[in-house]
Amino acid sequence: MKTKMKEIQAKIESDPKLQEAVEKIKPKKSIWGILGIITFFFLPELITYIWQDTLIDWAHVHSMTEATSVLRMLYGELEEMFISGVSWVNISLGMLLLLWMWRSK
Repeated sequence: MKTKMKEIQAKIESDPKLQEAVEKIKPKKSIWGILGIITFFFLPELITYIWQDTLIDWAHVHSMTEATSVLRMLYGELEEMFISGVSWVNISLGMLLLLWMWRSK
């Protein structure tokens, strides 16, 4: 079983189409690549960290005052998301993408 897994892994590592696909999705080493990662992974967590109480209050008010039950439910879920705080998974993923971007080949 181990030898079969090693053979499969070797095939995957040497597959040129897979290598090409990985290079296409890899963030580019440019200001836009860095800004994109910061915007989508770090900025929302920073906003949540700084204004968490305000965001929780805002979502709570809307979860009580919206006209339809679907919107009340969505704002309630949003409130629970803000209560849970900063997403360390999101921050870790952003760090991994930054490291992957700067990893030399």
